[in-house]
Amino acid sequence: MSIQEIQSLSNAEKILLVEQIWDSIDKNAINLSVAQKKELDKRLEQHAKGETKFRSWDEVKKRLHNRG
Repeated sequence: MSIQEIQSLSNAEKILLVEQIWDSIDKNAINLSVAQKKELDKRLEQHAKGETKFRSWDEVKKRLHNRG
């Protein structure tokens, strides 16, 4: 599929395509460093304990904009 064909798709079709591509990735073939694995484990543990704070994309953009 060419980029032109992808650009002609509706947003819903593009999302479905991305989902299909994501699902086709062999998650076991992704190589993470020890540091990356530790960080992911730490974040999963924080989430399991209810210690994770989530923000909307609009909140993140506003925060980043205010830093500038």
